[in-house]
Amino acid sequence: MRLDEILRLAEGRGIPVRFKKGLDLDRVLPGIAHQGIVALSGEFAYSELEDILGISLGGPEHALVLAADHITDEGNLGALIRTAAFFGAHGLILPRDRSASVTERVVKRSSGALVHLPVARVVNLARTLDISREKGFWIIGAAGESDESIYDFDWQRDLILILGSEGRGLGHTIRGRCHQLLSIPRTGSVESLNVSVAAGVILSEIIRQRGKGGGKGS
Repeated sequence: MRLDEILRLAEGRGIPVRFKKGLDLDRVLPGIAHQGIVALSGEFAYSELEDILGISLGGPEHALVLAADHITDEGNLGALIRTAAFFGAHGLILPRDRSASVTERVVKRSSGALVHLPVARVVNLARTLDISREKGFWIIGAAGESDESIYDFDWQRDLILILGSEGRGLGHTIRGRCHQLLSIPRTGSVESLNVSVAAGVILSEIIRQRGKGGGKGS
């Protein structure tokens, strides 16, 4: 059972376990579907931007970092984190202001993916992109109105992929920092995708192309 595995892992790591009634958990965590298991931890520890950029550039594969342009919905952010971790992104960059942060709801929505994806918070996202350009990153923005398709672009390069909120999209300042704006071709009547779904479509194409082309220098 999954509960038995959790108890075994906790014991192996010396994590104390306390048994409480479901009503007790409901009182401590109102409105949260805890499913009978709760973990208490300290405040989420964000990674340093320099560490994420350095690690992503230092590997055998091209760098793949995501940035979220003022995604305020915690559910969307958690789902984006899970999608990014699934496709092996090296990290995620969040602006400090007007953006969802990593909360218990985001952790739950990500289904544990935060263990595999470093997240950095920055004061100025536009300035961060300028610094990244200087380090050799291509800045690619997802924009539904772009005439350039994600399927016609060469993803064999070190890059930061920027995604905006479903309603607002990318801000004007961030658009001005992008080397290229790309869109997902639409064949149905719905105009836009949830940000985590859009990220999954784009990341899938990136991984497909990179699987064919191999690592850096190939």
